[in-house]
Amino acid sequence: MKVLIACEFSGIVRDAFIKRLHDAWSCDILPTEKPGQHIQDDVLKHLDDGWDLMIAHPPCTHLAVSGARWFKEKRFQQTLAIDFFLSLVSAPIEKICIENPISIMSTLYRKPDQIIQPWQYGHGETKATCLWLKNLSLLKPTNVVDGREARIHKMPPSENRWRERSRTFTGIAEAMAEQWGGTT
Repeated sequence: MKVLIACEFSGIVRDAFIKRLHDAWSCDILPTEKPGQHIQDDVLKHLDDGWDLMIAHPPCTHLAVSGARWFKEKRFQQTLAIDFFLSLVSAPIEKICIENPISIMSTLYRKPDQIIQPWQYGHGETKATCLWLKNLSLLKPTNVVDGREARIHKMPPSENRWRERSRTFTGIAEAMAEQWGGTT
């Protein structure tokens, strides 16, 4: 299967699919952190490249309800973020997952199909993550663990806080590859 991991620089989801022998590519305007199949470019230029599946992680800075107190000051940026999200949703790809935190897209687009937590996939942490799905089954929990640490939410301010907060947990990436990628 030809898989596009949109807006991913970490390579975590891409590598989970590659491990299962899929032709998986990450695409981001940033360079990849891990060597591998990566397109450093605007993902919107690559939506017509014959993908079977896209898992997209659009930037949430101007969408997440956690930043609602700043929405009034950033209407232009928010409009761009909404348009970007909707461009990914309407991509000509048979199977799509759009991943984002709880955001205004639940009102402006539609409610997510599913909200998952890292602790359902082997990580003892909380981080509510919405999934908007097209032609994909709900992601089944693979390893429910104790512990409900809000480590991501409690990260102190830093230059790279956004980078650390945006990483997909490996257990979630593995579940996506196993359940949505199946076998080649």
